[in-house]
Formats: sequence, C-alpha cells, structure tokens
Amino acid sequence: MSELIHLDQQLLLFINSHHSPFFDSFMVDVSARFLWAPFYALLIFFIFKEKKWYGFLVLVFVALTITAGDQISVHLFKNVFHRLRPTHQPGIENLVHVVNGYRGGLYGFISSHATNSFSVLALLTHLFRNKYKWIHWSLWIWALLIIYSRMYLGVHYPGDILGGVIVGYLIGTGLYYLYRYTENLIKNRKTSLA
Repeated sequence: MSELIHLDQQLLLFINSHHSPFFDSFMVDVSARFLWAPFYALLIFFIFKEKKWYGFLVLVFVALTITAGDQISVHLFKNVFHRLRPTHQPGIENLVHVVNGYRGGLYGFISSHATNSFSVLALLTHLFRNKYKWIHWSLWIWALLIIYSRMYLGVHYPGDILGGVIVGYLIGTGLYYLYRYTENLIKNRKTSLA
C-alpha cells in the first residue's frame, strides 16, 4: 500500500510541476462553474429538443445525480477516509505548485469534481446513446479537463480522481436506469388514462 501511495504522490507532483502562468489561469477557470455556462445551456437546449417536456424530468435527474455525487463523495468518503489533499500533506505540501493560494479543503479522497462530472457524463451519455455523438465527445472532453485541472492545481491525487470517476460513473448509470423507469411509468400512466 505504501508503494501505491508513493506512486500516487509522484504522479501528482509530475502533473502539477508542468505549469505556466497561462495554464494556471486557465485551469482555475476550468475548475470553476462559470466557464462552462454556455456548454450547459447548449446541453439543456438539446435535452429539451430531444425529450420535449420530459426535459424537465431529465433536469431533475441531473440535479439528483449531482446531489448524490456531492453527498456521497463527502459523507461516505472524505469524512470517512480523511486522506489529506496534496496541498495539506506534510512532506509534499511545500513541493506542490499552488495557484492563487487555493489549497482546497482538508481532505481529498474522493474528488467531488470527478464524482459529479462523471456522474453527469454517465447519465447523459446513456440518455443520448444513439443520438448526438458530439454530446458524447463534448462530455468526455469536459469531464477530462475538469479532472485534469484538479491535479494540475495540486488539490487532488490521481487516486482521488480515479475513485471519484468510478463512483460518479456508477451513480450516473444507476440514476439513468431510475430515470428510464420513471419515464416509462409516466408514459404508461398517460396511456392508461387516455
């Protein structure tokens, strides 16, 4: 286990050491929500274009997915495992390149950014499995940029990210099937009332 922890630290320091003023600023923006507002608006447009009034149901499930990812990553992982972030880890915290003084919270396993982005990715890629291939690619680029930014900024180890990716993908997939069940239930109820 100590070898894995050491490898995780070395990989983080390698990623974090390749920085520049331009990418410092860019990665802060990537980790923030505001940069992605046009992308989110475009996704919402296509959700309603594809699902019509069921688009509201999709948005409810996106909100549920993010809420579940956020709560699970914090309460079942961060608050249980208490793994210090690289920026708080004695022995390496002074080796980590910190941008704008941002060090994140005390604990980092698992990454909430990774969990949330991959839960939404899983939900929406399942939902648009047979349509809009650009959505698949866009979601993957979006999610990969977000998780890379967390390591670039030095606030998460690769292991934090990997854990968040796995948990997030499972959450998003599970909620996709729950969405399908709910949508079919509503459609069947409408049919029986007609």
